[in-house]
Amino acid sequence: MNAATPEQTEHGASPHGHPNQFALLGQRRFAPFFWTQFLGAGNDNLFKFAFTVLVTYQINVSWLPPAQAGVVIGALFILPFLLFSATSGQLADKLDKRWLFRRVKELEIAIMAIAAWGFLASNVPALLVCVFLMGLHSTLFGPVKFAYLPQHLSERELTGGNGMVEMGTFVAILLGNLAGGLLVALPDGARLVAAAVVAVAVLGRVCAQAIPASPPTDPGLQINWNPFTETWRNLRIARENIVVFRSLLGISWMWFFGAVFLSNFPAFSKDVLHGDEHVASLLLVVFSVGIATGSLLCEVLSRRHVEIGLVPLGAIGMTLFALDLSFAVRGLPEVPLQGVSAFLARAEHWRILFDLAMLALSAGLFSVPMYALIQIRSQPSHRARIIAANNILNALFMIASSLAAGALVAAGVSLPVIFLLLALANAVVALYIFLLVPEYLLRFVAFIVSRLIYRFRVLGDEHIPVSGPAVLISNHVSFMDAVLIMAASPRPIRFIMDHRIFATPVLGSVFRLAKAIPIAPRSEDPQTYEAAFATARQVLDEGDLLGIFPEGSITRDGELQPFKGGVLKILQANPVPVVPIGLSNLWGSFFSRIEQGRAMVKPFRRGSFSRVTLRAGPPIAPQDATLERMREWVDLLEHQPEAARGR
Repeated sequence: MNAATPEQTEHGASPHGHPNQFALLGQRRFAPFFWTQFLGAGNDNLFKFAFTVLVTYQINVSWLPPAQAGVVIGALFILPFLLFSATSGQLADKLDKRWLFRRVKELEIAIMAIAAWGFLASNVPALLVCVFLMGLHSTLFGPVKFAYLPQHLSERELTGGNGMVEMGTFVAILLGNLAGGLLVALPDGARLVAAAVVAVAVLGRVCAQAIPASPPTDPGLQINWNPFTETWRNLRIARENIVVFRSLLGISWMWFFGAVFLSNFPAFSKDVLHGDEHVASLLLVVFSVGIATGSLLCEVLSRRHVEIGLVPLGAIGMTLFALDLSFAVRGLPEVPLQGVSAFLARAEHWRILFDLAMLALSAGLFSVPMYALIQIRSQPSHRARIIAANNILNALFMIASSLAAGALVAAGVSLPVIFLLLALANAVVALYIFLLVPEYLLRFVAFIVSRLIYRFRVLGDEHIPVSGPAVLISNHVSFMDAVLIMAASPRPIRFIMDHRIFATPVLGSVFRLAKAIPIAPRSEDPQTYEAAFATARQVLDEGDLLGIFPEGSITRDGELQPFKGGVLKILQANPVPVVPIGLSNLWGSFFSRIEQGRAMVKPFRRGSFSRVTLRAGPPIAPQDATLERMREWVDLLEHQPEAARGR
């Protein structure tokens, strides 16, 4: 690897641009996959909802009372997730995903052909069998779907891709429910539904034909057909990476949380809001649009990285808006059942819809970064199996959600109180997860600082590696430098920092939480000095990122100081790439030093929203990383923020 010079980069090609998430719909690596999963999710719900309406209003079956039809259909659909997820995850790791997509869509055509006959013959047992088989179809599809994305999308595209999938799924669910309800209610509705489910299945298979090849990640895998031992083994694998495992639990909790609302919309509409079935449908529309909007916002808010700092933001929103929803519905006057027009005519109902929309939007912010994190941090050879284990956990949490909510209702607890208890439980669960995995809170702090304290631009962040060890070097202008670099990096960074900064109120706690490595001059504390270099070697040996401020301390005059030799000592033990970073316009802003070296703590000295730029340069090969070259790079990057546009 030959090191580039600053001049070559400045006059050469600029870093590649990155299209937004909607541009993925024009690319073969994403568009066929997106429409395949969109049609599959839509067909699931078209079929299930049409069947539910059929046995509720049109066909009387003594052994399936209308009040129990929705519960039975939901249970049959979710059962395959418990029985076959472990096997489906193994198949997705062992086989080419394009081949699996095609076979799964062919299975859907066969199932829908049976379902079409069931609708035409009004054969309820056959339709119940198809519900179970469509659950199997979704079980097989899930691990392939989420394992496909990291094979074809870069780290910068993964959040947007997951947001599109999440948005598409909820829009498809909504459209499927609406289409199923409308078609089955028409004259000759059974025939129309039969034709629709087969047509959508065939269209999904046509889309799957264009999905590009996706080589297996573990072709030599020996299939373990025992779902219980395989699930336990995959959970053990996931536990090896605590961030991945806690993310699995976080996503499952989100489904627990959301299932309480989704399953109680009819009762909530009728008993609390005094609305008819159309108001219940309106609640579903608002919830679905909220989830879709939150999912799409993730890419914008994350600056197209896997930004888990959004997860605490989503958790806060879920708690606050669920709390407000529980308060907003109290004291509503008793009125006869009202339609959508009458419901929307009352001002207090708009607050309820706003709370529901924002609650769902927050759930989208909460879940999408977690899905992306699991995909990018999971061991590639086991990625689909870990996602399959996630599906099992999701199913178990949704079952627990139904049982818990049902038990509370049976005990006479009102839905507003249930929503209140759920909001409080969400706060406790989220805090528990974030304390167990401090990376979520650290990224949240970095997210807030880089957006609310500074107008923060990041340039050249594609040079920060998404995998493998590297040393990041930067000028040191303020106490917030490390936080801003964390905000720009797609991965956690272990910083070597002056031991005195750990005594700083608040910031010291943040850096201890980030597992920053304290260092002191050898003459002052030789034990801390040697321990810092030993820990740095361990960080790089484990393939992680190490952050260093080679000046040794925060500048006292705003100018770049000479680099000390500690970075060379680290590179001698671990010859890894060095990524130079320049921070610009921080001098005189928040937390920088001013005259006589005092800390700048008066935020309005230069305005409360200062423009700050971070610019990363191409990695320097370790054999070329002299102190002079590294300082030259950092100096150039610090003083040329105007040469490029922010993203």
